[in-house]
Amino acid sequence: MRIRIVDAFTDRPFAGNPAGVLLLDSFPDDAWLQKVAVEVNHAETAFTHPLPADGEADWALRWFTPTTEVALCGHATLAAAHVLHTTGAHRGPVRFTTRSGVLVATPGDDGSITLDFPTAPLTPVAAPNGVAEALGAEPLATFDTGPNTGDLLIEVADERTVLGLTPDHKALARYSKRGIITTARAEARGYDFVSRCFFPNVGIDEDPVTGSAHTALAPFWSERLGRTTLTGLQASPRSGLVRTELRGERTHLTGHAVTVVDGELLA
Repeated sequence: MRIRIVDAFTDRPFAGNPAGVLLLDSFPDDAWLQKVAVEVNHAETAFTHPLPADGEADWALRWFTPTTEVALCGHATLAAAHVLHTTGAHRGPVRFTTRSGVLVATPGDDGSITLDFPTAPLTPVAAPNGVAEALGAEPLATFDTGPNTGDLLIEVADERTVLGLTPDHKALARYSKRGIITTARAEARGYDFVSRCFFPNVGIDEDPVTGSAHTALAPFWSERLGRTTLTGLQASPRSGLVRTELRGERTHLTGHAVTVVDGELLA
């Protein structure tokens, strides 16, 4: 069985967010899927298989971290679409049926892929007691991102604060279902806002580049900056760029991907 490792939201190897991708005939039992995700040991592994023609979707798609299945994942969706397109397994826009509904990935002429995802509903909330100490920075504004992701979005003072965060990951785990998105307005050219994402509740202390987080970052920054099309830098050590376009209840996320490993799974 072929297995690929794809770096997503980057146009060069060893950057962006790596994801495992397996093209299957059907989904085996969940225990096997979880064991493969543990073996791959990246933030997510994507499992996908073709569906009958003339349905609402072309492929079924599931995502697993090393500890659990998740309801929404951007970078592994981008990685799966990249593998389908580069191997010729699918041509043109691909419709995935997922736990978050049907998600469409459309290839661009420049080699990019655009994901059509649900926009996260942002609800202002009071900063929980202790979150500033766990994060290592004082929140300026705090939002719940809704049931699909279950994150806490925290705006901090500036880009330098985001870059300098050294949070207590164990302490952060008590403040949201999945994790914490931190963000600030950009201070450099080439992108409009900066973020870092910490997801200790699903086994990922810091995610390199998080597509699903940008379904919350896009409406947050579009309102403040007065533009529907933006570029976000996720400033993890690997780093990556996500172009966002807010379209009401849907958000488009655009990025590139690179296959770095193409091998054989023997188990």
